[in-house]
Amino acid sequence: MKNVILYLFLIVMLSSCKSENKVEGTTILADQELSTAQKIANAHGFHHWKNVKTFEFTFGGKMEDPSSGRSWTWHPKSEDVTLKTSNDTITYNRRSMDSSALRADRAFINDKFWALIPFQLVWDEGLTFSEKETAISPIKQKEYSKITITYANDVGYTPGDAYDLYFDDDHIIREWNFRKSNDSVPTLSNTFENYQDFNGLKIALSHKRNKDDWNLLIRNVKVVLDD
Repeated sequence: MKNVILYLFLIVMLSSCKSENKVEGTTILADQELSTAQKIANAHGFHHWKNVKTFEFTFGGKMEDPSSGRSWTWHPKSEDVTLKTSNDTITYNRRSMDSSALRADRAFINDKFWALIPFQLVWDEGLTFSEKETAISPIKQKEYSKITITYANDVGYTPGDAYDLYFDDDHIIREWNFRKSNDSVPTLSNTFENYQDFNGLKIALSHKRNKDDWNLLIRNVKVVLDD
């Protein structure tokens, strides 16, 4: 029951970010004069995104239970989205949503943010970025580079949230703090680990806290490229 409560808490708190109905861009970032955010995006394979036809993944759930979690199929160029759960299947288009699609889209924005946070740094509007600094990470207590991103108070489903991103010398994200409404105290801290490469996209499949066996999984990732 404790894990269930934590999971529900997470879904509510992080049904977030950020761009409610915006088609994500596919502009290739140049290799010179990049911001820190752009370097993070590129390090995770942003230059491959222009070729992505479909992006599939399952958010949460358990490896031993294939029907658990929320499974998504996203066609980023057309913005068609399909959600499959153990109880239902919903298909909608993010460019022309009605009220029945809004609840599913809130979950999609949250889940996609977990899977593709490096790209959201480039896609999302209404962001402010701190200067890069060196800091000790909240989970593993390691020294990393750090930037903080803060969403404007009039952007997204849950405006005003902040994230402290801890990344290594290769600009790969290793941990974060989520701070709801830019509170000074982290709402949630967790790792980004078990990175795997999916047609050039580097995605962290495990997100662990510093206590108990809590681990939020990104599963069943499949990246299909244009022919």
